[in-house]
Amino acid sequence: MSILHRDGPLIMGILNATPDSFSDGGQFNNIEAAINHGKKMIDEGADIIDIGGESTRPGSQRVSVKDQLQRVVPIINAISETLPDHVEISIDTTRAKVAEAALSSGATIVNDVSGGNDDPDIIDLCADKKSPYIIMHMLGSPETMQSAPVYDNVVEEIKRFLENRIEDCVKAGIDKNNIVIDPGIGFGKTREHNLILLKNLKSFVDTGCPVLLGTSRKRFMGSICSVNTADELIGATAATTALGVQVGVKLFRVHDVKPNRQAADVAWSILNS
Repeated sequence: MSILHRDGPLIMGILNATPDSFSDGGQFNNIEAAINHGKKMIDEGADIIDIGGESTRPGSQRVSVKDQLQRVVPIINAISETLPDHVEISIDTTRAKVAEAALSSGATIVNDVSGGNDDPDIIDLCADKKSPYIIMHMLGSPETMQSAPVYDNVVEEIKRFLENRIEDCVKAGIDKNNIVIDPGIGFGKTREHNLILLKNLKSFVDTGCPVLLGTSRKRFMGSICSVNTADELIGATAATTALGVQVGVKLFRVHDVKPNRQAADVAWSILNS
């Protein structure tokens, strides 16, 4: 049975093998540090380790396939050697060649922030490999996404994009049970857009596909909490995790596993009391 259908919320721990990610760039871009951080996240309750070699922070520049492969494949190989049976690895990439190499090295899930827009071959790859595929919505690209994003109806427009992409993936041969959707909090959205999406998460749950929520340490919460650094937003992130569990969100992509594991487990227990 796919990990996506395990009972209860799933915590996806972020492992950025990048020098320039917005919160933890440069901390885990060597094998030893990455392995240690991966082990720490597993000990703290991560169900999935999400490994990426390209930053998607606002304004970030693209990273070549070659560079992504050099960053992520050795780490995936090393971590997969000692991975517990209950934990899986996802590859955070928009490129089919990177995803293919990652799946061959021990990853089992593909997390694509472009929703197939960057490289349509990634959809065919997931169909062929029968791999769970995470589709995220992003307005534009990381270089441009925060340049005055505009929607007529942010919830309906993003939901329509995701439903259309689900249909495309099913037509390509991906089992709908293997499709996860992510409304893309912070990816081409203003603070108000993000808050509206969080208020309406149930609308995405109603598509029937598992929903992933990625709010971890994001800037829009800093403006609410009057803090300036990302690592001061651990409590704020955990609040959104509890909110998500209550409305049926399945996966939570976070930097700080332990507090979000606790928030998810308490919210789940309340929901099922």
